[in-house]
Amino acid sequence: MPRASLLVTLSAALLPAAAPSLAAQAPVSAPISKVHYDLTFDSTTAAARNIRMAMTMDVAGTAPVLLSIPAWAPGHYDLINFARRVSHFAATMDGKPVLTDRYDFDTWRVRPAGKGTVTVTFDFRADTLQTSSSWSAPDFLFVNGTNVFLFPEGGPLDFPATVTVHTQPGWRIATGMHPAGAAGTYGEKNYHDLADMPFYIGRFDLDSAQISGKWTRMASWPAGHLSGTNRDAMWDALKKVIPAESAVFGETPWDNYTVFLGFPPTFGGATALEHQSSNLGLYFRGFVSSPGLANVVAHEIFHAWNVKRLRPADMVPYRYNRENPTTLLWVSEGFSDYYADLAEVRGGAIDSTAWADNTVGHILTFTNSPPVSVEDASLAVWVHPLDGTDMLYYDKGAIVGLLLDIQIRDASDNAGSLDGVMRSLYQSTYKQGKGFTNEQFWAAVSRNAGGRSFAEFSRHYVEASEPLPLDSVLALAGLKLISEKSRVPRLGINTMGDTTGLRITGVVEGGPYAAAGGQVGDTVLVLGGVPYKNDLNMNTFRHTWAGRDGESFPVEIRRAGQPMTLTVKVMLVDRTDTRLLFDSTASARALRVRQGLLHGGGR
Repeated sequence: MPRASLLVTLSAALLPAAAPSLAAQAPVSAPISKVHYDLTFDSTTAAARNIRMAMTMDVAGTAPVLLSIPAWAPGHYDLINFARRVSHFAATMDGKPVLTDRYDFDTWRVRPAGKGTVTVTFDFRADTLQTSSSWSAPDFLFVNGTNVFLFPEGGPLDFPATVTVHTQPGWRIATGMHPAGAAGTYGEKNYHDLADMPFYIGRFDLDSAQISGKWTRMASWPAGHLSGTNRDAMWDALKKVIPAESAVFGETPWDNYTVFLGFPPTFGGATALEHQSSNLGLYFRGFVSSPGLANVVAHEIFHAWNVKRLRPADMVPYRYNRENPTTLLWVSEGFSDYYADLAEVRGGAIDSTAWADNTVGHILTFTNSPPVSVEDASLAVWVHPLDGTDMLYYDKGAIVGLLLDIQIRDASDNAGSLDGVMRSLYQSTYKQGKGFTNEQFWAAVSRNAGGRSFAEFSRHYVEASEPLPLDSVLALAGLKLISEKSRVPRLGINTMGDTTGLRITGVVEGGPYAAAGGQVGDTVLVLGGVPYKNDLNMNTFRHTWAGRDGESFPVEIRRAGQPMTLTVKVMLVDRTDTRLLFDSTASARALRVRQGLLHGGGR
């Protein structure tokens, strides 16, 4: 035996027997009952950007209670580990301290002194601008239940619980949770429902309307930001979109629905997270006037059926302490993108041209990215690959949904549809308390297409990353994808448009705009004689200055509140414009398919 090996062997012999790993122990908490949570957010806790939490429960004896906090929030497929924001964890019984320690990275062990009532307290840091997290201002908080509601590790999650919110007099509370007794107290029948109900607490706007026979509420922060014609437009869109989405499934499944909209002053994007009776979105401030706002909200509302209720079997029930991988996010997320566009056009919120533009946007997103199958993209979300394929299950999944819908309608002469697939799965799986499998999904597709097999389609375009058969399938609905090349002026900027103008969010070093002294933060008001109102004006600008390479044109901007005019030289670049056209020579069968897509119909 070599000397090094002998030393290792002797050292190992002197060590005590290794304890079994925590992972192998499959920890299970002692049972708890009569669970109640107290959530405190007022001007005092706001100053520290903390939420003060208390959890009260009955225990039967001295067996350890293991309390965990989720590691992720359903809908945001990423391990966030909310435990890192917990501090001052402690427990008492009858006013006396109870021993606690950390069992693992997101679980605390509480050692009761005997039978009785245990109260656990802790602070949660609310400083994360992320829809799955919690964030506070001096007079406002949004908080997700997965951040602050502890659950018994390894135990059943069907326990009922109540929550009381303690806040500043005059501050509002909005949540989808059901009222339970005194004002500020709410309750749910199980932990899954409890954790899926975010709150707005503080000063914000709140109004409501009846849509599809149910109350819908709109809660927006900061107060006064989403107002006037922009708020009216949002309400108009909701009144058109929700009935169109309800029609797909034949029911509106919530008692009430809340649209939470946040416009933080420093936020630069647009993102939202679905819940079973609400959605919570964070948007840059200029997004209030963008048609994209209604589209994002329509996507999240469709999730109330597709993923919050109709869900892949891999995610039933949700497991909060680890990843919940599935190959079917292209259905859960991609189809929600597809139906957000359909609901808008079917409900009359947009016209068919805008629907076609949205469809082209989905196509360009994945055709300009590295090839990936929608199944692989669904699985890879948990590691967020850096190769440009991150989350392509959205856009590519939406187009796979469109191609399936067209083929189902064509095979059945518009008697069947993807609507029918979703409705039948909703009834046969969600209504039976279970999720759907890959096999059940494709069986439903085949049934709605009159028995046609989609095995080859799945093999080539869902499991593998072969280019989608866009031209041949779109033709079945009288749709034609065309690409046209031209030379257009390029400024070398990244932008976000709103009613105040075209906001510059990025400037390319050495580009025409940078050479003219342009800066990030400028707002373009008039571009080469063309006032900016929306992206259609950008097309007018490109057409006006096409073919005038090297000439100069004025750009009227606002910088730090002051008007300025820059002189920019035209630099022409090659550009390919892709459009989805409605074929006027389509067959009667194709026209029926297209009519069914855009207006509904088919079982």
